Amino acid sequence: MKPKIWLSSPHMGGNELKYVNEAFETNWVAPLGPNVTGFEQELAAYLKVKHCAALVSGTAALHMALINLGVTHGDEVVCQSFTFSASANPIVYQGATPVFVDSETETWNMDPNLLEVAIKDRMAKGKKPKAIVVVHLYGMPAKIDEILSIAQRYEIPVVEDAAEAIGSTYKGKNCGTFGVMGVLSFNGNKIITTSGGGALVSENEGYIKNTRFLSTQARDVAPHYQHSKIGYNYRMSNIVAGIGRGQLEVLNLRVQQRRANNQFYRSLLGSLEGITFLTESNETFSNYWLTAILIDPKIGISREDVRLGLEADNIESRPLWKPMHLQPVFSGAPAYTNGFSEYAFENGLCLPSGSNLTDEDRSRIVNQLKKILKF
Repeated sequence: MKPKIWLSSPHMGGNELKYVNEAFETNWVAPLGPNVTGFEQELAAYLKVKHCAALVSGTAALHMALINLGVTHGDEVVCQSFTFSASANPIVYQGATPVFVDSETETWNMDPNLLEVAIKDRMAKGKKPKAIVVVHLYGMPAKIDEILSIAQRYEIPVVEDAAEAIGSTYKGKNCGTFGVMGVLSFNGNKIITTSGGGALVSENEGYIKNTRFLSTQARDVAPHYQHSKIGYNYRMSNIVAGIGRGQLEVLNLRVQQRRANNQFYRSLLGSLEGITFLTESNETFSNYWLTAILIDPKIGISREDVRLGLEADNIESRPLWKPMHLQPVFSGAPAYTNGFSEYAFENGLCLPSGSNLTDEDRSRIVNQLKKILKF
């Protein structure tokens, strides 16, 4: 069997080992340490945001954001439906109810008009949402100005799930820095990785101080172990942060490589009838973490035909996210839909997008896509 071409695999830059070895040489093989401090400072500087807490995952970061906002049992939180389940799960951790809002067709992210419909309806039912979780899907910035304008009108804080969008910008400003807090992920398949990890960023120092406190088991200042609040074991380790520091050094290069992959697919498929791409606007700059397409079923070739055809040559691709309002676990949650995310799930595909794709990999992808799509 031919070697596997992955959808999005880790890609080391070279200096990760330097930071990890420093941790070993200085015996900082423990939670926290110089790499964690350095990673937080360097990440904040890259994003041009004041404060950053490095955590074990993007999910943990979103959980901390909701705790900071006082989300608790019985509350409702508006959440983008077209996303990975980690955008919604922390809402339930807090005993709150997710209220799902569908996406618009341009960015595939939260539809501002539908957001306002949802807010008005929840308020009419006596449930003003406690927060809004908007996602920058596949690295594509959401219509953040419109969403923030609506959120401000109803005085509801916005948390940005920028787990897929580090390196993406809206009107020149980094995704994750518009809301009251921003969530990042460094999971193994992301554009840069710490193997597993995440971060919470904010201009609000209080939110980040509280996050660091709670995510280090909420240990009070005392010579003994004393706890006045429930804490979490959510802090990033010094070794993992070392990997992150090395990865940050090549982030801009990784963005260039992912965008080059996107251009490769556009040149190959862009003129074909029935194939459309998730595309940035004049106001947005996408890292194109994953290149995503929609395949019009009218052309007689389905999303599954393409996925299985690539799989036959050991090439991984993946359907777009199954919307949260279709997930069995969220079957009872309120949802405000327009049909787009359901259509995109049925007809959309993420193509192999790793920054470490080789010319040989691309040649195999081209050959297989030509066989499947008959061009």
